[in-house]
Amino acid sequence: MEETWSNVDAYFSSKLHGADPDLDYVLKANSKAGLPSIDVSPSQGKFLYLLTKLKGAKHILEIGTLGGYSSIWMARALPEDGRLITLEYSQKHADVARENIRKAGLDHKIEVLVGPALESLPTLKEKGFSSFEFIFIDADKPNNPNYLKWALMLSKPGTVIIGDNVVRDGKVVDGNSQDSSVQGSRVLMDLLANEPRIEATAMQTVGSKGYDGFVFGIVKE
Repeated sequence: MEETWSNVDAYFSSKLHGADPDLDYVLKANSKAGLPSIDVSPSQGKFLYLLTKLKGAKHILEIGTLGGYSSIWMARALPEDGRLITLEYSQKHADVARENIRKAGLDHKIEVLVGPALESLPTLKEKGFSSFEFIFIDADKPNNPNYLKWALMLSKPGTVIIGDNVVRDGKVVDGNSQDSSVQGSRVLMDLLANEPRIEATAMQTVGSKGYDGFVFGIVKE
């Protein structure tokens, strides 16, 4: 089935995305630098772009940069004076991302902050970013519950919050799993289920990245 999922992804990309030298460069640069191949797929990247555009976001927060692939997708939907802040733990990954972002001509819209996200998040308000209209969580999964708490603190009514990789090949239903990433997804779901400030749902996905999914929420007015 995974071969079929990948073929369908490739078909959709060929029909709906077209050639994209900047994003092709990012994936090649990431591979050359030895970064893990865990970027969102092209279809998922464009989905993030369209959601950002639909929201009309001017300020985006991304938790987990890797090589900047998803950062570039979302920043393309920003207005000229828009800003995307992306948090990356690894200095190596951040260096690759900054070069990819520069190559894509978006370094005036994207700022990469290096260090543990839970140390960077408390500094955002003093940097002038008190709230965001769109927040994408795609970092270390055991910390997803902590990232959600910060996302809510940095939100305002109507903010869109998306958390990636929450299905974990279906393992999210296993309450006895010893996998910390699975448990991170489960605690995240428990928090969302009991959080009155946000309306949320989750979607399963298949494609070139296998069987996974994302959680999608909107902060209440």
